[in-house]
Amino acid sequence: MIKQAIIPLAGLGTRLLPLTSVFPKELLPINGKPGIEYILDECIEAGVNEIIFIISKKKEMIRKYFNNDNFYKSIIKKKKDLRIIKEYKKILFFKKKIKFVYQNKPLGTGDAVLKTKRLIKNNYFLMLLPDDLIIKKNCSKDMIKIHKKYKASVMASMKVKKNNVDRWGIYSINKYLDKANFKISDVIEKPHVNNAPSNNAVIGRYILPKKIFNYLKNQKKGKGNEIHITDAIRRMILDQNLFIGHKFKGNYLDCGSMNGYINSGIEISKI
Repeated sequence: MIKQAIIPLAGLGTRLLPLTSVFPKELLPINGKPGIEYILDECIEAGVNEIIFIISKKKEMIRKYFNNDNFYKSIIKKKKDLRIIKEYKKILFFKKKIKFVYQNKPLGTGDAVLKTKRLIKNNYFLMLLPDDLIIKKNCSKDMIKIHKKYKASVMASMKVKKNNVDRWGIYSINKYLDKANFKISDVIEKPHVNNAPSNNAVIGRYILPKKIFNYLKNQKKGKGNEIHITDAIRRMILDQNLFIGHKFKGNYLDCGSMNGYINSGIEISKI
């Protein structure tokens, strides 16, 4: 059973400047609700009971958001506002499930994952990237069902435009297990358009095995001089570890760019 999730939050959010010059992108409101809370709701609905935030010293505001008890208690004492009480209770609920680790140097997603090694208890865990919202269907919950069936690692998949493949990790497909799931024979981080094996892209939902830490310990830096989780996954696949691509049913929203962030608020407001 997948009971732990990790969420890398140490990135600077430069695509959302100037908003992120003083404010973490994960706390920016999307239709009146901080973006990170959509991710937390997805985890909890999927049965996760411990969530590990990977932050940096520059993102301490995220920690404060979930640990601002004195502020709420003083406001509630004065105003007795039912809406504020409800919001505080929700934050307290999240707070009980969150742990923090630090990645103070921006060395990539693979390095961020490695920071959580000492906290991971079971053989598999969930990872969610906060820039990727999937609405109308709980992608994590569906992926956990696939994991249970095949006892394997699972990654979300979506077709992207061929001229955009160099933004993503791109899959090579071994064979289809059914209409929505396939065995992965390879995955390449941000391939050149002319060299991409497909236009099936990795989206920010992963069920990963604990033994990936053994690969990350000696993973060399890749594109952008960063340690990519995709490169470690590729080595695991080549070592005959089963990874399944899952074509999710929900609607994908990219919250990491300014246009995507604005559009996300519009789309969620329609639900």
